[in-house]
Amino acid sequence: MTGFGLRVAARIAAERIGLDLNGARVAIQGYGNVGRAAGRFLHSEGAIIVGASDVHCAVAHPDGLDEGALYRVSREGQPLTRAGTGREIPRDALLGLECDILIPAARPDAITCANQGEVRAKMILQGANIPVAPDAERALHDRGVLCVPDFVANAGGIICISVERQGLGEAQAWVAIEEKIAANTREVLERTFRERLYPRQAAERIARQRVLAAMEYRRK
Repeated sequence: MTGFGLRVAARIAAERIGLDLNGARVAIQGYGNVGRAAGRFLHSEGAIIVGASDVHCAVAHPDGLDEGALYRVSREGQPLTRAGTGREIPRDALLGLECDILIPAARPDAITCANQGEVRAKMILQGANIPVAPDAERALHDRGVLCVPDFVANAGGIICISVERQGLGEAQAWVAIEEKIAANTREVLERTFRERLYPRQAAERIARQRVLAAMEYRRK
């Protein structure tokens, strides 16, 4: 569900920067439950996986990796090098691959001010929680890299839990994730560029307004 939500966010963000997902080059740090699902969904849109890393290693190829082979060995708990696709690179080098979309889905603070200058992506979809330090987000935005905040892009799992708590099923969860993440991503990016904010600033302002509105509603 989280990986599916990342695809939804990717669609909206790609529209904003004029990027066609069909043929877009994607690098995924943390090719686990979230990363490989996001890779599979984006691959179904025509995206090309040019790099992937797990706890063991990283592999890359500028013309694209075999997504099916990566998915299979990852599900089996094997290192990505067992997929027999691309070449092995240092794990930290994945963040500097030339790509259109970078998905850090491994750990917090994977990208900081110390290494943000290595990033050569056009867009960052945050699959992990706080994988990009706040000051690094601002530096990336200032040099033209669009960063979709974590609690906007990776909210698919939380939305699914909310749907389940309402007694609804999987079909309703897929619909809710698509509708909510698309709407939230669009609103955040529109406000970012309209008000000249950083994406996280815009997202936090929207979230605060919604919480205050909900509190006011409960008082009535």
